[in-house]
Amino acid sequence: MRGFESHPYIPNSVPDVQAEMLKEIGMGSLEELHKNVPELLKLKEEMNLPEAFGSEYELRRHVERLLSKDTDCKKNLNFLGAGCWQHYVPAICDEINGKGEFLTAYGGEPYNDEGRFQALFEYESMVAELVDMDVVNVPTMDWAQAAATTARMAQRITGRSTLLVPEYMDAEKKKVIENYAECCLKMVSVKCDCMGHLDLEDLKSKINEDTIGVYFENPGYLGVIEPNGQKISDMVHEAGGLSLVGVDPISLGVLATPPSYGADIVCGDLQPLGIHMYYGGGQSGFMATRDEEKFVMEFPSRLFGLAPTSKPGEYGFGDVAYDRTSFGHHREHGKEYVGTQSALWGITAGVYLATMGPQGMAEVGRKIMANAQYAVKKLNEVPGVKANAFGSAFFKEFVVDFNGTGKTVADINKALLEKGIFGGKDLSAEFANLGQSALYCVTEIHTKEDIDTLAAALKEVLQ
Repeated sequence: MRGFESHPYIPNSVPDVQAEMLKEIGMGSLEELHKNVPELLKLKEEMNLPEAFGSEYELRRHVERLLSKDTDCKKNLNFLGAGCWQHYVPAICDEINGKGEFLTAYGGEPYNDEGRFQALFEYESMVAELVDMDVVNVPTMDWAQAAATTARMAQRITGRSTLLVPEYMDAEKKKVIENYAECCLKMVSVKCDCMGHLDLEDLKSKINEDTIGVYFENPGYLGVIEPNGQKISDMVHEAGGLSLVGVDPISLGVLATPPSYGADIVCGDLQPLGIHMYYGGGQSGFMATRDEEKFVMEFPSRLFGLAPTSKPGEYGFGDVAYDRTSFGHHREHGKEYVGTQSALWGITAGVYLATMGPQGMAEVGRKIMANAQYAVKKLNEVPGVKANAFGSAFFKEFVVDFNGTGKTVADINKALLEKGIFGGKDLSAEFANLGQSALYCVTEIHTKEDIDTLAAALKEVLQ
């Protein structure tokens, strides 16, 4: 706030009101409020903002002009993925989550529930069935937060301090886990072999009595399906640790569920289940476990279940083991602090799963795999390009090796964008050993014509 200057959008900015408030707290200026802020962090100049608009219409015109400079996946073909994927969103998902009683669904309380408890209970039940677990939480903000909480849950259960993770891991997700759990655990990377799978020998050498567990994703960050899930789980279980698996839920219509190969805690992102990408804002994480007290009591977030009411034989929807959360009596002694969560996206995922059903999930999974396989075939026809560089089984994402083209991924992507195509994510900075490689994503929204267009554009760009 700039001195004693009133502002139409800032409450209590009238000079007389400010002076009265400062007098009440025994201060002579606003600057005294900020005396503990280091000078280095203080802005010493005016913010680069336009003068206040005279009307809502003028403000709207200004914002619309700014937004018109953006581009999106409607105007362009999109082959980006890496944690935020373009899937088809059934119209019913937008219809339901646009209803007022759900649109403002922060969490809900019994006195103002409006059906939110039941909607979230149904969401949890369907995700539990999808991942083949018993207990699912109200959504976290994203997969990274869910993975971090999964690690903390495992740390509290085992009382250990070392988490093993694959070297081919999303660097941003890894940073979130490090930031969230640095007080009580450290991460050690496990090598991956030439096919992108966890190196079992390196894993064996790093598992010890201090191992919390192994966190791996299936499919992995680079799209590879891990075939050794059971072996990994067995190895960590023998050492007294836990098997922690991250999963893309839309793959479970065709791929085995994590518990079938030994997972103890499963996490992932709900975004593929009927949620638009929203410039990265459509993320929503989940965790799932067996219905065992040692797991359930380590969930920091709310769990909804059926509960008896004061009327015999009548049941309602309520919180399960509420006291374990920071909302309950524990407060600062809760398992973890629980704040804002993405309840709306949980409800949306529930609508998607109810609409699709088991058969629909199987069909969309097969469609995605067929499209991705066709894309690999077409891209491998482009001289110098090697699609599915690891040569492993994959679901919807795969690494494309451009080292044989003599061009950088950055230059290739720039040229593709001029043709209205978002190319794959450049991996050259994240994984130097892969050289000029990119992560491409193909889903059910891509047609044969879309994939043919990409292949033709690459041929032109690389000539």
